[in-house]
Amino acid sequence: MKQFTSVKDIDNVGDLVREALQIKQNPYAYESLGKRRTLGLVFMNPSLRTRLSTQKAAQNLGMNVMTVNADKDSWALEFQDGAVMNTTTVEHIRDAAPVLGNYCDIIGVRCFPGLLSKEVDTSEHIMHQFIKWTKKPYISLESATLHPLQSLADAVTMVEHSRVKRPKVVLTWAPHIKSIPHAVANSFAEWAVAQEVEFVITHPEGYELDPQFTQGATIEYNQQKALEGADFVYVKNWSSFADYGKLLCHDQNWMLTLRHMEATNQARVMHCLPVRRNVELSDEILDSPHSLVQAQAENRVFAAQAVLKRMLENL
Repeated sequence: MKQFTSVKDIDNVGDLVREALQIKQNPYAYESLGKRRTLGLVFMNPSLRTRLSTQKAAQNLGMNVMTVNADKDSWALEFQDGAVMNTTTVEHIRDAAPVLGNYCDIIGVRCFPGLLSKEVDTSEHIMHQFIKWTKKPYISLESATLHPLQSLADAVTMVEHSRVKRPKVVLTWAPHIKSIPHAVANSFAEWAVAQEVEFVITHPEGYELDPQFTQGATIEYNQQKALEGADFVYVKNWSSFADYGKLLCHDQNWMLTLRHMEATNQARVMHCLPVRRNVELSDEILDSPHSLVQAQAENRVFAAQAVLKRMLENL
């Protein structure tokens, strides 16, 4: 594996999920695989689970880890070709990325969209610049449009906790106080479609995701109808894609509560975290046996470790 940016980089999702679960049984089975190898992590945005889980995964494989908080630990980066750098940026990606490539064997980068220009965000310009100029295996720690490590951990969690062969999985929009990127929702949809599940997405009208990530999903605007018989419910907010980055609805009735759960098949509830309690998701769900949020967070380690293991095996 040379890069991990979406489900399209995986030949077989089921095989990778099984590999992550196998690693979970013995996290140190491959602790010599990364000996004298270095993972470089660049964070352009805040992170808790992604940062710590990827570091721990690398350490379980015997790797050295170097982490940089862009614009804080390092110089402010410029990504525009031909830029006249007479404002706030100090170092161009063309100069910084090759340095990372010289120092590290594998590179991971986390960046968010600006939610101002659909064209700019969907081009994944920042991610592609790192891939182009580092010339090293690349892991997306979240990009403008996708979050594949989160989605792999979610797939692992659903396989681990599924009570039926082909579960019904519902991705439901939730309220929020501000515009939120589409990456987690896009990515969850892309991976769910690639799995053996019945997949439904429910949201208010106007919140349709980019259709390239939802082909094969059923779209249902009635949340209660969508929840009927669900085995897993994934709760996530996202802003409008058509009216790019805008908030169109503030209906708090979309926040999942135990009342909503009555229509489900005693569904397990998922969220990538962090979560705004009693805005996106109620305390009564998060603190109940329905909740899988901590299981998802734990599985972030083994998802990252499975990906790093495959990359190390191909170095």
